[in-house]
Amino acid sequence: MTAGAPRVFVSHLAGVPVFDPTGDQVGRVRDLVAVLRVGGRPPHLLGLVVEVLSRRRIFLPMTRVSGIESGQVITTGVLNVRRFEQRPTERLVLGELLDRRVRLVEDGEEVTVLDVSVARLPARRDWEIDKVFVRRGGKRSPLRRQVMGRRAGETLTVEWSAVTGFSLEEEAQGAESLVATFERLRPVDLANVLHHLTPKRRAEVAAALDDDRLADVLEELPEDDQVEILGKLKEERAADVLEAMDPDDAADLLSELPEADKERLLTLMRPGDAADVRRLMAYEEHTAGGLMTTDPIVLRPDATVAEALARVRQQDLSPALAAQVYVCRPPDETPTGRYLGTVHFQRLLRDPPYTLVSSIVDSDLPPLAPDTPLPAITSHLAAYNMVAAPVVDDGGALLGAVTVDDVLDHLLPDDWRETGFRADGEAARAE
Repeated sequence: MTAGAPRVFVSHLAGVPVFDPTGDQVGRVRDLVAVLRVGGRPPHLLGLVVEVLSRRRIFLPMTRVSGIESGQVITTGVLNVRRFEQRPTERLVLGELLDRRVRLVEDGEEVTVLDVSVARLPARRDWEIDKVFVRRGGKRSPLRRQVMGRRAGETLTVEWSAVTGFSLEEEAQGAESLVATFERLRPVDLANVLHHLTPKRRAEVAAALDDDRLADVLEELPEDDQVEILGKLKEERAADVLEAMDPDDAADLLSELPEADKERLLTLMRPGDAADVRRLMAYEEHTAGGLMTTDPIVLRPDATVAEALARVRQQDLSPALAAQVYVCRPPDETPTGRYLGTVHFQRLLRDPPYTLVSSIVDSDLPPLAPDTPLPAITSHLAAYNMVAAPVVDDGGALLGAVTVDDVLDHLLPDDWRETGFRADGEAARAE
């Protein structure tokens, strides 16, 4: 959302065109998908239901929406064209929230919901439903009456917390309530909760999580739990979750599956994501190539410090990946053109924003070869006081980066995730 448009009422989004970054129309908005939360907190907006030109309805995550302005939606890139399927915890904003009868918290008066507004949270990519446009008294009014201006009774706009009748009950026992209750947990803590659930309950909660959240949680679970959960998902959704995982974690998980299942899921994944995972699976597990992520921050020599800091500020980056950027010749995606060196975060903070990264690059630090064994990687990180190191092939191309968290995963005992979960995890069991 642009700075000039702090919020948008959803009735203005119904039917607006959706464009890709090149300006080509890919479809139209048919609905919005949100998740209700306990305690009257504003719902989290997950994405849009977009009807593409083939009349198929697909899901567009808000993380792939770069702008909503002037009656149009702009996406960041390629859409997943699999048919949209609503999950148990999800609510369709136009289809299920509008025209509902709710009550004002202040005096208990029953009102009709005519519209709601969505807003992007400051400095984040998260979106929420923040305001509710309601009408006092009268009967239910369809959305078209609000659009055409034929409203009866007084209307007012209130905060989401000023009405009741939407939010989940905290004592509810469904997976929907459980997911909402644990929404603020870090992925590792939610993984702890899932680990101590019964298999049936674990599958229900996993099915209710959105793809990105489930991907983050799977990365923190023991291998047995990962395989069990993935095996209970529909194959197309399993492929979506694998796409949302870090490529190295997805490769580790797929390596635990039978060959036929592995190939079937790789075929269902987007070609680019599948190619990254296949490349990682070609290396030995305990080598730099097997441990690396293929998504480090890569910049061209003519990029500025300002551009580097903008990339470092991306919310989805782990602290280890955000600690440095790698300067390479085109192409910018791994495997890149010739690797020129590394620029560390602290150096970026010391130089003016207009400085070219090529002028401050550290080219003295030796990179890792893809066949570097785990003990040598550990020594390299310790010797140079690094939290991540570039992996470069014989031709000088950057293949990826090994981060300290991935090294620790392989240095600890195989069952460290299970033994490391808190002893009080049984208290989280929700039968």
